[in-house]
Amino acid sequence: MSGDATGSDAVEGGPESDAGGTYTLLVELAAPAAIDVGALGEHRFNSGEYAYTGSALGAGGFARVDRHRRTARGDHDVRHWHVDHLLGHPDARIAGVVRSVGADVECSVADRLPAGPVDGFGASDCDCESHLAAGGDGPADLAALVCEAHEAAVAGIDGRVDVIGRSAEGVEDPADDASATR
Repeated sequence: MSGDATGSDAVEGGPESDAGGTYTLLVELAAPAAIDVGALGEHRFNSGEYAYTGSALGAGGFARVDRHRRTARGDHDVRHWHVDHLLGHPDARIAGVVRSVGADVECSVADRLPAGPVDGFGASDCDCESHLAAGGDGPADLAALVCEAHEAAVAGIDGRVDVIGRSAEGVEDPADDASATR
């Protein structure tokens, strides 16, 4: 990992929020849950870690991640995207974010991650099976896979990978809002 940790202003609400690109939310679900995922219907989610990959290429860029954080905190109750249903569950929290700044690599990243528990999750506008991956052997393994997927997706193009709230090795940062650039 290169670069120094910076405060959350570099991520939420700061100038880089407008840059846009691709992001993956590392979501922890503390207990098993049956969740209605909009048009996809009700699905059973085991407790554990999930990785949701989305794009933030429109107006506001990474401000979309800020919206997801508000949904996970219970401060925003509109359910527009599939991930809103998962994040809106009281046992779900965002444990970290990995983003490819300035790169449109959403499907490339999602395709490099393990299969998800719900076909079509977050993938209604593409041909991917799912943009939600399920963790296997623990949070550190999924976080490392997500970082590797982003690094591989931006290799050879003009983009950089940032890890926010969790190190590339999957270990919680001492400060939940710390940011590191890879």
